[in-house]
Amino acid sequence: MARGKIQIKRIENQTNRQVTYSKRRNGLFKKAHELTVLCDARVSIIMVSSTQKLHEYISPTATTKQLVDQYQKAVGVDLWSSHHEKMQEQLKKLKEVNRNLRKEIRQRMGESLNDLSYDELGFLIEDVDNSLRAIRERKYKVIGNQIETHKKKVRNVEEIHRNLLLELDARGEDPHYGLVDNGGGDYNPVLGYPRVLALRFQPTQPNLHSGGGSSDLTTFALLE
Repeated sequence: MARGKIQIKRIENQTNRQVTYSKRRNGLFKKAHELTVLCDARVSIIMVSSTQKLHEYISPTATTKQLVDQYQKAVGVDLWSSHHEKMQEQLKKLKEVNRNLRKEIRQRMGESLNDLSYDELGFLIEDVDNSLRAIRERKYKVIGNQIETHKKKVRNVEEIHRNLLLELDARGEDPHYGLVDNGGGDYNPVLGYPRVLALRFQPTQPNLHSGGGSSDLTTFALLE
């Protein structure tokens, strides 16, 4: 079947427009490559899509600059002079801005003050005072944040210390604190505390009471 004639107008559907652009771009680049190989031509193609994406084809035997220079020579125009003049003008403005900034920095450091009038010196003093005020406020804010952070750390440590004291008092009041009875009269640790065995020695063993000890109760920690 013969292909139907396509009306040349803008494709409204964005997806279809992008697909058509991609297909025809590849076809155009293929034709350019064929011209390069078959006819020993130098071809350069620059394309920009509706989404501002740049696509380029250049013959392997040439560069874009070479073809542009040859085009300028053949047509008799200079595409770079106006662009170069604009760049020079922009560079001149940037140099002036840089010179003024360096001068302002020197003045804030107390240098290059001879050319300033009385009013300009007053404005400079006001600017320096405002800068110092802003720096000082920032410094105090940083110090305040550091103080608040350290206070939170201290409160956390104090809370841990209080909990440890309460736990220590509870263990002193209840010898079975943290242990559970396994039903055989023995206790197993629940909170990670080792089992403790209390042995009371009879007074008939005087060698165990030598040394003037004030208590006849000795405890031994049993390993699990």
